[in-house]
Amino acid sequence: MKIVGLTGGIGSGKTTVAKQFAALGIPVYIADEEAKKLMNTSKVIKRKLIELFGNEAYVNNQLNKPFIANIIFNDTSYLQKMNAIVHPRVATHFKKWQSKQNAPYVIKEVAILFENGGYKQCDYVITVTAPKALRIERLLKRDNTTTDKVEAIMKNQWSDAEKVKLSNYVISNTTLENTTNQVSEIHNKMLNAMK
Repeated sequence: MKIVGLTGGIGSGKTTVAKQFAALGIPVYIADEEAKKLMNTSKVIKRKLIELFGNEAYVNNQLNKPFIANIIFNDTSYLQKMNAIVHPRVATHFKKWQSKQNAPYVIKEVAILFENGGYKQCDYVITVTAPKALRIERLLKRDNTTTDKVEAIMKNQWSDAEKVKLSNYVISNTTLENTTNQVSEIHNKMLNAMK
């Protein structure tokens, strides 16, 4: 079973693309969602995050996201330390999940697939791209955020050009119809490659 990494900058539309692969019957693992669950359920992760951020890291047994986001926003070294705690456990969780799937390939959707070196564990990589202005517009609608905050996140991610160089496939996500066609085309290529 092949592992297909799915990534793209914030607001590029990874979730839309992931849903389209799922609609084709391909199992999809959303790493960020699983990481959030593990941060609230894994005793080891909880203990280590409290050691890193202090007792305020959790409120009522749930991750205190605003508190942690504020620390990370002001000192990005904390993001690397947090990722070093969470990512290895997400990788182990993914392997268990993958072993239970029955499909020619699975999609592993990871926002920072290249930044964390995760692409090296994938057989293929798909990068989703969209013009920066469109990405910002989507995020302002979706997240009730500011342009400055979105651009700060974008600065911490690789550029599309860097990602595209290391990708097997690129999906330009500007219209839903166009994206659906690209997903279908890649899906067929994948199935043919695995025959």
